[in-house]
Amino acid sequence: MSKLVIVGTVAFDAIETPFGKTDKILGGAATYIGLSASNFNVDGAIVSVVGGDFPKEYITMLEDKGMNVEGLEVVEDGKTFFWSGKYHNDMNTRDTLATELNVLADFNPVVPEDYKDAEVVMLGNLHPLVQLGVINQMKAPKLVVLDTMNFWMDCALDELKQVIAKVDVITINDEEARQLSGEYSLVNASKKIMEMGPKFVVIKKGEHGALLFHKDDMFYAPALPLAEVFDPTGAGDTFAGGFSGFLAKTGDFSFENMKTAIIYGSALASFCVEKFGTERMTQLSKKEVHQRLQQFKSLTQFDIELK
Repeated sequence: MSKLVIVGTVAFDAIETPFGKTDKILGGAATYIGLSASNFNVDGAIVSVVGGDFPKEYITMLEDKGMNVEGLEVVEDGKTFFWSGKYHNDMNTRDTLATELNVLADFNPVVPEDYKDAEVVMLGNLHPLVQLGVINQMKAPKLVVLDTMNFWMDCALDELKQVIAKVDVITINDEEARQLSGEYSLVNASKKIMEMGPKFVVIKKGEHGALLFHKDDMFYAPALPLAEVFDPTGAGDTFAGGFSGFLAKTGDFSFENMKTAIIYGSALASFCVEKFGTERMTQLSKKEVHQRLQQFKSLTQFDIELK
């Protein structure tokens, strides 16, 4: 089993959707990625920062899920990163109501010594210079996965391109792929992005699934149709955690195995949206994951006789 280093925010969120609203709850990219990856019993380490206001029981919960938290810095006299957002009725668009960087503003990531030789690195959504700082501490990772967003394309594009040039896989949504590449067609967008450095491009399409590109190969995985979606926050990070967690567990970084990793990521993301915040992911059982994977198999499998 490969070691997995996860970098990203560990944070507080306050969320409002058509189904209700929350006060401050546990959130953050690294939190969702770690909870998702923990389903594969990987040797994972979270690299992030929180303030003295961050409840100890949250850290204990991450440890209980098998995550190493040596790289989770606690700034006792600081406040934890906070984000607040309100989703529109379509649940695909949202307004950011508040963003408080707090301790994240001066975050200098430190990868634990025992994890600098990790085979897999999952760079959750953060400032590209922080992501670069983690890459530079690693010895010789076999797979580096990058998740980013349009915010960094708007305000730190040069630094983002430096990171993109050093990674093996990039995961972004369809609009971000178009913005980054300048191409409307996602097939052409993937080719332009691969020219920037990554061997694999994963384009997330929310409720419409995900696409995987490698050279001239393409794979599409649908999202599972759900009766109710309570909160989409963290779904992309949960997908990334399932994707990188499966690859770390198997140690197989081929295109064929990444197809399976996409399905695992999609299956885990489908749980995340069923409750507010991380609630669903902290309570998830292996039996439920297996059943959900069977649903995915039934959704996509068919026989056809070509004449």
